[in-house]
Amino acid sequence: EVRLVESGGGMVQPGGSLRLTCAASGFTFTEYDMSWVRQAPGKGPEWVSSITTDGTNTYYADSVSGRFTISRDNAKNTVNLQMNSLKPEDTAVYFCNAEVNYTSGIKNYWGQGTQVTVSS
Repeated sequence: EVRLVESGGGMVQPGGSLRLTCAASGFTFTEYDMSWVRQAPGKGPEWVSSITTDGTNTYYADSVSGRFTISRDNAKNTVNLQMNSLKPEDTAVYFCNAEVNYTSGIKNYWGQGTQVTVSS
């Protein structure tokens, strides 16, 4: 069974930090690019950050660049999102995503999400 389980969400004041973790199981983690996507109340999904299979390349949305850092531990099958200097507009449910593009097609998995609330 494929599972992506996010943790580390919560409520934090503006300027604070949180570290999200996504624990993966049930598939070959090292074959998948990993991403974080968020959805704020009343808005559509917003891509936040991605990391390639070996962690060599990372990508960030302009809205989080310089404040968020994505990393992965292939020995533990986890991907993390370190979020610093949080702003109220970062409030959203954060989802972990795993994707691989095989010659036979794309496989894509999603977690259930973890709530992040930035408020004073």
